Amino acid sequence: MTKVILKKAEYDYESLRPVVFDIIESIGKNLIKKDSRVIIKPNLLLASEPEKAITTHPLVVKAVAEYVLMKGGRPQISDSPATGTFERVIKKGGFKKSLEGLDVIFKEFKETTKLDIGEPFGEIDIARDVVDADVVINIAKLKTHSQMLLTLGVKNLFGCIVGLKKPEWHFRTGMNREMFARLLVQIHNAINPSITLVDGILAMEGQGPGKSGLPRHIGVLVGSQNAFAADYAICSLLGINPDMLPTNEQAKKLGLMNEGIYIKGDYDVVDGFKFPELGPLSFRSKPLNKFMRKYIIQKPVADNPICKLCGECVQYCPAKAITSNHKKIFFNYDKCIRCYCCVEICPHGALSVKKPIGGKILSKFKIL
Repeated sequence: MTKVILKKAEYDYESLRPVVFDIIESIGKNLIKKDSRVIIKPNLLLASEPEKAITTHPLVVKAVAEYVLMKGGRPQISDSPATGTFERVIKKGGFKKSLEGLDVIFKEFKETTKLDIGEPFGEIDIARDVVDADVVINIAKLKTHSQMLLTLGVKNLFGCIVGLKKPEWHFRTGMNREMFARLLVQIHNAINPSITLVDGILAMEGQGPGKSGLPRHIGVLVGSQNAFAADYAICSLLGINPDMLPTNEQAKKLGLMNEGIYIKGDYDVVDGFKFPELGPLSFRSKPLNKFMRKYIIQKPVADNPICKLCGECVQYCPAKAITSNHKKIFFNYDKCIRCYCCVEICPHGALSVKKPIGGKILSKFKIL
């Protein structure tokens, strides 16, 4: 049986620290040895204040770092943000201030090495620091995701793909949600973190995982040695069938979820959690596909009065489906692969996912 620990918690450090210590002791007491090089991988998607629930809360990261130091390990806090500089992300996110005085290293993932994650992907570029680490502690944020439903423990390790290689992989897996989920599962499985901790104290619901999402207080930390099990337990906690999460489905198909799961602790089902809608991404008929993708199925849109024309979405779009002039941005919905990277990384919250009126009518009558 794989154990998953759920503990009630808040962002009060005096009470939070012992909760984090207790979870790690319960699932990985002897994993960290003296002088172990420990990579702590939080969710550092973009520069954002902790109260926006976009990044892992700095006090959770601080508690994990203190635990590693107590065990004699050498903690390094690393990620590869989707947009903005690493320095700005850790400063605005409160990490520099919260961990001030601790013997920790902040280091952006930059160098890569080849790691075979299995067919059909083979060898791919992964952050060298993660591959060379003695221990990897995966600290995810409980957030919704407009393409993958939720971003939890398994998906958090996609941050070990460095820089613009992320949108490249989005483009290579195209409009195949199952294939992208399989990629995430195999990346996680190849890295094989020793501990996964999910920050669900202040979670995100709605059209996450970027600034279009809505903070939602849940007040729970989730920990396990097995990220698949942690993700499975969180889906149950949020009141949905865990098989609805694409990464869970692919993990089952790959035989990675054969063990039973034992959930221990504060398990109180969350009522009314708002999930994004996962609509179809394409259709077989080319003429139908073009019509449906433009007028029926959901798509990214811009709120032009909010848009600052910073160009981040234009640069990051895997399909090169976004252009701009000096007044607004434009989407080529024929090219758009509905990965919603643009929504995810927009630093101003100007992009969101919308369903056209035709799609709303068909959904109302349960046709689509």
